[in-house]
Amino acid sequence: MKFGNIAKASAVAVVAALALSACAGGGGTPAPTSDGQRGGTLTIGALADVTSWDPAQAHVGHALQPYQAPYDTLILREPDGTLSPMLATEWSYNEDRTQLTIDLRTDVTFSDGEVFNADAVQANFDHFKAANGRQAAQLAAYESTEVVDEDTVVVTLATPDPAFEYYLSQAAGLMGSPAALDTEGISTAPVGSGPYEMDTQGSVTGSQYTFTAREDYWNPELQKFDKIVFKVLTDPTARLNALVSGQVDATLLDARAIAQAEGAGKTLTAYQTDWAGLLLMDRDGAQVPALADVRVRQAINHALDRDALLETLALDQGTTTGQVFGPDSGAFVEEIDDLYPYDPDKARELLEDAGFGDGFEFSVPTVPGFETILAVVGQQLADVGITMTPQSIPPQNLVSDLGAGKFPATFFFLFQGEPWVAINQMISTSALYNPFDSTTPELQELIDAVQYGGDESAELAKEVNRYVTENAWFAPVYRPDQIFFTDGKKITVEPQIQQAVPSIYNFSPIQ
Repeated sequence: MKFGNIAKASAVAVVAALALSACAGGGGTPAPTSDGQRGGTLTIGALADVTSWDPAQAHVGHALQPYQAPYDTLILREPDGTLSPMLATEWSYNEDRTQLTIDLRTDVTFSDGEVFNADAVQANFDHFKAANGRQAAQLAAYESTEVVDEDTVVVTLATPDPAFEYYLSQAAGLMGSPAALDTEGISTAPVGSGPYEMDTQGSVTGSQYTFTAREDYWNPELQKFDKIVFKVLTDPTARLNALVSGQVDATLLDARAIAQAEGAGKTLTAYQTDWAGLLLMDRDGAQVPALADVRVRQAINHALDRDALLETLALDQGTTTGQVFGPDSGAFVEEIDDLYPYDPDKARELLEDAGFGDGFEFSVPTVPGFETILAVVGQQLADVGITMTPQSIPPQNLVSDLGAGKFPATFFFLFQGEPWVAINQMISTSALYNPFDSTTPELQELIDAVQYGGDESAELAKEVNRYVTENAWFAPVYRPDQIFFTDGKKITVEPQIQQAVPSIYNFSPIQ
């Protein structure tokens, strides 16, 4: 049974992600910040509560954004995905990429007055590893940290991890005060070196979290606001109402909200982070013998009218796709994106050739909000003789049931991230969304090449992409647009590549 931590954010937000879609927009001029000038309050409508402010319990996607207020990361991920210095000034690998030497800033303190140094980095890595939090897999390869001097550490990995530098810009890179780690207090009051510190008087657990700019912060250029407020609004209608009424300046909505939000004069920004479609997980036929035949899985792909599904399910806000690696990942292969055009006759022919001309049945889990999706997709499959039967389960059981291999397939929304992240999310034998441990010697060789490929890892991942696409491991349908709205009269924002919502550094006040 698998309960891996990579991409669990998809399960937490999966119902809210049913129609994450958007169009381009923007306007205004960002306020200058080179002299430390700040402007007013930024209020963000957050999709979910923060269950713990311990950096070792931090999440990814939209759930990472609140942690960026009180915590810095070792590496800063720019809006276009470029990795830049933050608390780390330089970093480099040894020849076999199992040791990463990191040089650190020497002018940083935590909000409790503690000094940031090499000992603090070691303490944070060890704490993150021991805590086994929601993103524990980000340090799966981590073995130890050696403190060389006050501003230098050497991190040793058990095996090369092509995504390790990326992880240091994410949850694993958040740095908390060593004096606060392992204390009960840090779960309710974060203690970091970040640009803002929590105003506990202005914060109410489960409702609102207020952060004020630190006057002694080492990089005032990142402090573009005097105050950042996160209002917890789990219901999309509540987020829409809060945006329209001016209670929040920015939030993530769905396609059904576009007309009303635009009618209220709000600004829409477009970007894509996920793919939506079927994970055909039982590739050895343990539960559904038909799925062991590649021709059957290819038939499923040919049975899907992706254009119609995009229009019906996402109001045409997105892009159809036939592969699970995104255009920004480095592993995207343009010529295979149309490998399975909509062709019901071809689907029936493949089923006949595979010995399933009379059709077959398989079950998928359903949770509230998935009913329409599964009905529409199910009808298209039924048109070629395949019966897809939804089975209702409690939403909180979705990820654990999938990881336990209780279903042969599922319709899902999954993050299109860096190649190594994606591989360990849904393709490798350790992946949460490969519960039946599907593999072949050929595929494992391709995966090994990515792991040990160094700077060529993303390019080598294209071959993994080709393999799983040609062998129809999945039946992708579309990449939904993210619908991120802002009050364009107050703020401007730049999307964050491969992230559900923009980082807090990407917002600027308009003056």
